[in-house]
Amino acid sequence: MTDNPTCSPGEAPALAVVGAIATITLRRPEVANRLDPEDLVTLRRFIREVNARREVLVLRLYGEGRHFCSGFNIGNVADGNAGASFEALANELEAARPVTIAAINGGVYGGATDLALACDFRIGVQTSQMFVPAARLGLLFYRGGMQRYVSRLGLNMARKLLLSAATLDAAQMHACGFLDTVVAPEALHAEVERLSAELAGMAPLALLGMKKHLNRIAGGRFDEHEFSRDVAEADASQDLREGALAWKEKRKPAFCGK
Repeated sequence: MTDNPTCSPGEAPALAVVGAIATITLRRPEVANRLDPEDLVTLRRFIREVNARREVLVLRLYGEGRHFCSGFNIGNVADGNAGASFEALANELEAARPVTIAAINGGVYGGATDLALACDFRIGVQTSQMFVPAARLGLLFYRGGMQRYVSRLGLNMARKLLLSAATLDAAQMHACGFLDTVVAPEALHAEVERLSAELAGMAPLALLGMKKHLNRIAGGRFDEHEFSRDVAEADASQDLREGALAWKEKRKPAFCGK
């Protein structure tokens, strides 16, 4: 614990990599895993480290305790750089090379809702809830977060959550598309592991290529030249031949990423 009210108790985020699967864990459960400025730097470093490890196909984001994350430490929110720092992290997470999964184990609040939206999949528990108190704090939510809200959840839901600071429960989060899947709390880990293993078993060039270009299409940043290059690489790959042969032989394919 610390006497500085702007510094969160608990431990810094941790990264673990096992084979094709990487896991980032937020470890400040005493304060609902809120993020300090140094945590944002650490998380961006983790993402870059994972991006550089070509064997990693899946990146999961977990939070310890009863909540996923409560966003940026309010004690530091008036420093003038909070929004830009959080936006940089969310944008980097969205652009991460591996497929990303947010394991929503409870409450997800403020900017943390955008971190979750920046992930490719969001699995939540029946006790999940979310709200964004920016308007109550006098904080104008940053541009990248508003863009993700509108593109993923629609303008009307973005207005409801950002302007009126509405609180949604797990059923509402699922209905609006924030959560892809809702499970019992005790089943969260197993469901994340199941999806992680399923994704890690896909052909890397096809899996990561589609993840990248889907996000670019959604963001209006589609690059025809790069897409054509990635398609040509996948079409010429050993993995495509292996996938076709495994399909014919009715067996599980053994992909090599080449």
